[in-house]
Amino acid sequence: MRTLNKRSDFLAANRGLRFPMPGFVLLVRPRGDGDSAMGIGYTVSKKIGNAVTRNRMKRRLRELCRVALPKAGIAGADHVLIGRPGGNEILFADLGEQLGTALARAAKKLAAKVS
Repeated sequence: MRTLNKRSDFLAANRGLRFPMPGFVLLVRPRGDGDSAMGIGYTVSKKIGNAVTRNRMKRRLRELCRVALPKAGIAGADHVLIGRPGGNEILFADLGEQLGTALARAAKKLAAKVS
């Protein structure tokens, strides 16, 4: 799994599929470069709160992805999680269910696009 660092990677992911959930928004974009490695990026804007709040949300999103992406992530695609206001108040287990749902919807939509 590779981490997205460049702004251009985030902008490219923004042109992909979007799956809004109560705690975050998942962006998924197949790269189409033949590499099966998954890319992951996290974005939490200042609208969410102060630095402590934003960093807490990023830590929670990182842990969610560490657990869920190896099993349910889409190979050869970039995944970006954008934190939403109130995401820190949602139970971690509920966020995990939301991520699982969003990844399943993404896989289904991408499979329908291919066929």
